[in-house]
Amino acid sequence: MSRLTLACVTALLVSVFATVAFGAVKGAPIMGKPSRIARPAFRGFYDGHKDTYLNTDVSSKAEAKAMHVNFSAPIGKVKGLPEIYLVQGRAATGQLAIFGSEPGEASYSPLWSETILTWKQGATPVLITSDTQIDKIEKTGKLSERDAHVVLNCPIIKVG
Repeated sequence: MSRLTLACVTALLVSVFATVAFGAVKGAPIMGKPSRIARPAFRGFYDGHKDTYLNTDVSSKAEAKAMHVNFSAPIGKVKGLPEIYLVQGRAATGQLAIFGSEPGEASYSPLWSETILTWKQGATPVLITSDTQIDKIEKTGKLSERDAHVVLNCPIIKVG
C-alpha cells in the first residue's frame, strides 16, 4: 500500500470516527454519543400494509399510566393532526391501530389525534386496515367514531 493510499485511508477513518462521535453533519447540533435501549415497538395499519411505530408520550394522564409512557399536557393543545384510529370493545382478530398518514406524505406527523372506533350492536367486526375502509364502513351504519381529545406521540419508524 502506498503512502498516499495509507494517508487517504487514515484520513477517511478519522473523518468517519469524528462524524459518528461528534455529529453527523458539519455544523449540525451535537446530540452526543448514541446508545441503544430496549423499547416496545408496535405495528399499525396504513393503506393495507403494516408500519412499525413507537409510543412515547400522550396528553392523557390515565393513558400515560396505563401505557407506561410519558404524560405531556402541552402536546394535547396541538391541532390539525392526522388521525390514529383505535378500535375499542369488540374487534376482528388481528386488529391493530390504523394510521391516517405515514412518513413521506405531506400530512405525516409523529403526533396523532386519537380517534376511537366502536362497532355498533349487531355488526360483525371486520379487520380494518385503512382509513378509507373506515369511511366506507361508517356509511353502512355499522361503525361509529369519536374524537378522544387525546394526542399521542407515536412516530412511525418503519414503513411496510
